[in-house]
Amino acid sequence: MEFEDGIITRVAGPVVEARNMKGAEVYEVVHVGDEGLIGEIIGLKEDMATIQVYEETSGIGPGEVVKRSGAPLSLILGPGLIGQIYDGIQRPLPTIMEKSGDFISRGVTADPIDFDKKWHFVPVVEKGKKLVGGDIIGTVQEGAVVEHRIMIPPGISGEMDEIVSEGDYTLKDAVAKLKTADGLKDVFMYQKWPVRHARPVKKKLAPGEPLVTGQRILDTFFPMAKGGTAAIPGGFGTGKTVTQHQLAKWADAEIVVYVGCGERGNEMTDVLREFPELVDPKTGKPLMNRTILLANTSNMPVAAREASVYTGITLAEYYRDMGYNVALMADSTSRWAEAMREISGRLEEMPGEEGYPAYLASKLAAFYERAGKAVLEGTEEKVASISVIGAVSPPGGDLSEPVTQNTLRIVKVFWALDTALKERRHFPSINWLRSYSLYLDAVKSWWQKEVGEDWFELRNKAMGLLQKEAELQEIVQLVGPDALPPAEQATLEAARVIREDFLQQDAFHEIDTYCPPKKQYMMLKIMLEFRDLIMGAVRKGVEIGKIKKLKCKGDLSQMAKISNETYEKEFTEMSVRMRDEIGKLVKGVEQ
Repeated sequence: MEFEDGIITRVAGPVVEARNMKGAEVYEVVHVGDEGLIGEIIGLKEDMATIQVYEETSGIGPGEVVKRSGAPLSLILGPGLIGQIYDGIQRPLPTIMEKSGDFISRGVTADPIDFDKKWHFVPVVEKGKKLVGGDIIGTVQEGAVVEHRIMIPPGISGEMDEIVSEGDYTLKDAVAKLKTADGLKDVFMYQKWPVRHARPVKKKLAPGEPLVTGQRILDTFFPMAKGGTAAIPGGFGTGKTVTQHQLAKWADAEIVVYVGCGERGNEMTDVLREFPELVDPKTGKPLMNRTILLANTSNMPVAAREASVYTGITLAEYYRDMGYNVALMADSTSRWAEAMREISGRLEEMPGEEGYPAYLASKLAAFYERAGKAVLEGTEEKVASISVIGAVSPPGGDLSEPVTQNTLRIVKVFWALDTALKERRHFPSINWLRSYSLYLDAVKSWWQKEVGEDWFELRNKAMGLLQKEAELQEIVQLVGPDALPPAEQATLEAARVIREDFLQQDAFHEIDTYCPPKKQYMMLKIMLEFRDLIMGAVRKGVEIGKIKKLKCKGDLSQMAKISNETYEKEFTEMSVRMRDEIGKLVKGVEQ
């Protein structure tokens, strides 16, 4: 369909105004200026349109044309997405680099997926079957790991009239014909979907299974459910990115979408270099075989940064609809909010708190609400989830600023990174007294059934011990540890074991980088047993100095480094040695 060209009347950074745009719609994609820069209509008044442009606008002036596309910003979803590196509006960066060199030229475009590549399509339905949106009609092997399931697009239903036989086809080839109420409809191996609209599901479900990450402080103390939402706020250098890398590598999800939203170029470069080299522990193959990366650095156009989180969540929804559990990492939503603030300022909108737009909270909520565990569209019952973990980068580590506060009203897990812990070289530097999880009750039954019946009790005992330590530390700072009664000195000793040997975890150690749930449970059980034994010993008169010199404390400090294959046998032996050693101290006093 042909549209009349608009004419640019004003340019203000990424915001462009154009007249002669009657009939256009909000969020319609347009091509701006002689170079055809990609933009999106964000405001309409009579025949005037306000456009946010996803590329640098320097050199564009009034009088140049604006061409309409008639469609909103949409993604092409099909085989070939996995392993790709895109910018915020799904332009493949490796392909663009081949076209324009190390620096992306303005106006350069490329297909997000290769329409000429042949994929081996295996049909799984037969002619005559009644189908609805979300039903799987065939499969394609995407890389070495992911089975890409070709689906009927949402909102379409009918009877299968024709389907191709098993063989190699390009994305341009129709693989099926569906007899719908409006006539025959071709079905291809790809779909288009507008990024700002959530893909439909039958119904959302309450989360009940934890997203196992292998990180002790996260899984045991502040667990996240599959289909849940979490925020990781923290100041510069506290470990947001490393924590998200650990989650991407070890989280119990089949597909990972990583959105680098407004991060520094050197940090994003590290991600792009490291991810292809990471080995997936589940398959032994590169982690990129089940990962999609979106890179939108702080020096890239601000408008594309605003679109990047929607691009990421739409990709996640597409793979969820196939029946996969997806983990989305957004690093960082603060930079996304800053992009909204900049565009809002250009639009001369009334600013809210700290200059952020008044709709900041609703935009954040709309993004996080697309996470969740759901019953999927289709005739067969399928359940899958999207778990969203958003890093927040508050200026100066101030958690009272608007982006952090609005995020905390929405998400159910808060992993609070602490600059003081980072300076003490305690990693992950998550403050156990400020963090929380609202999924504890939801995941409790899973832990009790799959790991240990007394898991919840142990977890609460350990948290109580750490809180008691924090209270005692205030007294210690005033009068010194020797002024405390022996029982309270023993409490400090037991809490130190949990703090240093359980909560700390080495992301770069071959074994300690991942700790299975059963190992976490056994570690905590033995550490709390140590606490009970030394408290009993102190009550019977054992000197605190002797407790501090116990050899079994060395064993406890090495628990995390014990092989994930042999830990059960070694932990049992360690527990016996610990009881014997403390038992001898008690006997010595009694004699």
